[in-house]
Amino acid sequence: MEPSYSKKRKMENCILFNTCLRKLLQQRRSIAALAVVNALRKFRTYLMGNHFKIITDCSAFQRTMDKKDLVTRIARWALLLEEFDYEIVHRSGQRMQHVDALSRYPVAIITSDTLTARLKRAQQEDEYTQSLRSMIGSNSDSDFFDKNEILYKYVDGRELIVVPRDMQTEIIKLAHEKGHFSAAKTEGVVKQEFFMPNLSKQVQNVIVNCVPCILTNKKSGKKDGFLNPIPKEDVPLSTYHVDFIGPLPSTNKKYQHILTIVDAFTKFTWLYPVRSTSAEDALDKLKVQQKTFGNPKRIITDRGSAFTSKAFGDYCTNENIQHFQITTGVPRGNGQVERIHRTLIPVLTKLSIADSTKWFKFVDPLQRILNSTFNRSTKWSPFELLIGVTMRNKEDLHLRDLLMEEMMEELQEQRDELRQDAKKNIQKIQAENKRTYDRKCRNAPSYQRGDLVVIQRTQFGTGLKLRPRFLGPYRIVKVKPRNRYDLEKVGNHDGPKLTNSSADLMKFYSPG
Repeated sequence: MEPSYSKKRKMENCILFNTCLRKLLQQRRSIAALAVVNALRKFRTYLMGNHFKIITDCSAFQRTMDKKDLVTRIARWALLLEEFDYEIVHRSGQRMQHVDALSRYPVAIITSDTLTARLKRAQQEDEYTQSLRSMIGSNSDSDFFDKNEILYKYVDGRELIVVPRDMQTEIIKLAHEKGHFSAAKTEGVVKQEFFMPNLSKQVQNVIVNCVPCILTNKKSGKKDGFLNPIPKEDVPLSTYHVDFIGPLPSTNKKYQHILTIVDAFTKFTWLYPVRSTSAEDALDKLKVQQKTFGNPKRIITDRGSAFTSKAFGDYCTNENIQHFQITTGVPRGNGQVERIHRTLIPVLTKLSIADSTKWFKFVDPLQRILNSTFNRSTKWSPFELLIGVTMRNKEDLHLRDLLMEEMMEELQEQRDELRQDAKKNIQKIQAENKRTYDRKCRNAPSYQRGDLVVIQRTQFGTGLKLRPRFLGPYRIVKVKPRNRYDLEKVGNHDGPKLTNSSADLMKFYSPG
């Protein structure tokens, strides 16, 4: 509610405070209305017959009072408000910090009789404290003094208890666990009642080893590990990036997804509408691809169920294809296909805006456009690098004429020159991307086999936003190249039993 104003200075001054306990059954969205009702009941004597303002940062409160149909509880409160002459003024939360100050200000530690007695005994047994006490008599200017047989230090007008070394970590933990504050706030809370030398360093050590903070705090500073571009060969159809996109609106043929295959060298893209993200649908399209282009040397996918299935693994083994699965939570490992997907979604949305179930008929034209368009990495269109000539549109000669020309020796030489040029352009772009990425990164920690770590939660579904940001502890069972690690779960907590992660999604687990 609006504080009074001084006539001279036009400043807000607090008149009275009011507080109450909230019952567990009271819904969060009705807290603002309940606070107003309690305040009006408390200050009714002063408000009756006067016009006043109710200033709140809860915009829902005014909308609630304007409703015609109210639940019984809110309706009773609305009837109570009818007695008063008021107006509701909304003010943003940033301008209500003076109201929230008391409820959000960290409360200092209250030293109980038990803690005081323990500090007294610990001081008597601590050599450092005894040495300070011995200096009191010899140095009249000393800031240290005895009070009730407890050593204090006078700092900036406050009497602070000198904490013996054996209890310093315990006191800092008590302060920190009041709300798991940052290092600066924890240090401030401790300094309100206690004196410790090298307090900042000790607070930092406690927070680094705090398990709840390890599991919930974000990693600060630059990301761990640098970008590791995938080496490219100078021939097409050697490496495929494969992934699904969807679900999309179901078509008449029950298509809901698109299987995307991207050739890593030429950037040539194949788009196959499919009904599901099963291994069977993925293998069917790869076999269609195989009829025309044969098998690649390697396939790069994420860890979707289709690609981790036994059927997909058996297919790759039988066809002598190396199958690489990117690390969970690191989509940049399959970045080429992810980049195509970022283009596909908005384009398909615009083309099928009249009827979203008709997206299927635009897939083939879109594939042709993608493959005939200039590519920034190679400086050529994917079609030119793969076939050796510019793709011709409907008014040009038929595609089979282009394929016949492809057999000509002169065309072969031209393709070889194009591919060498494309390889240089790709390496140049990769070097540029690596420099850009690495500016925001640092050398990854040296994790070893057997180290205990926590890993970042990569999926936040319904009801998981308040869960810890990190899962763990996990033990490193295998160290892989490029800052990748295989992990196994230690203990009973959320998360898969066996998983893998990368250095930028991990941090050491070092509970105190």
